[in-house]
Amino acid sequence: MSKDYELVDDDASLRQAVASMVGQPRIGFDLESNGFFRYPERVCLIQVSTPDRVFVIDPLTIEDMSPMGKTLASGATETILHAGSHDVTSLDRDWGFHIDRMFDTHIAAGFVGMTKRGLAPMLEETLGVNIPKDKRIQRSDWTKRPLSAKALEYAAADVRYLLDARVEMDGRLRRLGRMTWVIEESRRLSETRYEAPNPDMAVFNVKGAGKLDRRGLAILKELVEYREDLAVTVGKPHFRIMPDMALVSLASNPKQDLGKVRGLGRHARGRSASELRKAIKRGESADPPVRPAQPRSRRQPRGHGAGYDKRLAALKRWRIAHGKRLSLDPALLWPMRSLQRIARAPDNLEAEFQEPEVRNWQRREFEESLRRELRKPHA
Repeated sequence: MSKDYELVDDDASLRQAVASMVGQPRIGFDLESNGFFRYPERVCLIQVSTPDRVFVIDPLTIEDMSPMGKTLASGATETILHAGSHDVTSLDRDWGFHIDRMFDTHIAAGFVGMTKRGLAPMLEETLGVNIPKDKRIQRSDWTKRPLSAKALEYAAADVRYLLDARVEMDGRLRRLGRMTWVIEESRRLSETRYEAPNPDMAVFNVKGAGKLDRRGLAILKELVEYREDLAVTVGKPHFRIMPDMALVSLASNPKQDLGKVRGLGRHARGRSASELRKAIKRGESADPPVRPAQPRSRRQPRGHGAGYDKRLAALKRWRIAHGKRLSLDPALLWPMRSLQRIARAPDNLEAEFQEPEVRNWQRREFEESLRRELRKPHA
């Protein structure tokens, strides 16, 4: 493949680029976002590779991205990504785009036994190629225009070899008999959707909130809401406004000198300080927040019951043994939350096999072995 890339920065060139993707059995895909610098986050660049071309698409200068969405949704073309979770949710958030057929090379790397699964080490091990991984470019503000030649080349490199990596992974997975495992995991990943932040949960998601009493939580809730409004107004992510540790410090000791609170910076002075004091005052008189109830399917049963610890220890050993036998990370082979539920209620095994966390390939490969483990005396 040529080392060149084509910059796609208007509607006409996007339609032309998409036309060259139509009919391709596979395309490589990646995107760059600005969440490290801007709020709310948005997609700033999309990279696509075909067998002979690389396109770097600028959605900030294109009015109609729907041709790209139609290509991704086409069941005729498989989309190859690496660690595509963020990509999938970002596409859904910004345009409602969904990928019909997806193959994630990061997932595949895990199932062929690679311990280093990042894009660069994966490409080096599978293809013997090196791509530039400059942290300064990776964490640059992709919103800014014009983009430098180095930034565009960096972005293009992320998809340039994905199709070749897919072919190499195909051979390894089929020899190991694990292709269906990766296809199912990739499909599950492609079906994830963006979930807008729940404002009722925001206070509980702050690191350190669990250490606060009820009054502290009420103050923290007001501070979190103030920070959110400010982040939207100035267009910067939360950690660039005020870090969690600063809000928790204020919530735990609301009378302290703002100038001594680490992380507040300029917000400890002037109008910002006044607004912070107002938020604290509101929290001091507000009702403490109550954590929303989780859906029943996400809850773990309460209480362990007799024999729980021994059963869970045995199930962990069972999973580790299979991991060693297959030269795989044991965590890939069966969900820990499922093992915990089985240890609590081994008689509910049939129902457990139907839980969403348990994959079809896991049931096929390990159901009988798991049943035998539970029939042992220790279980």
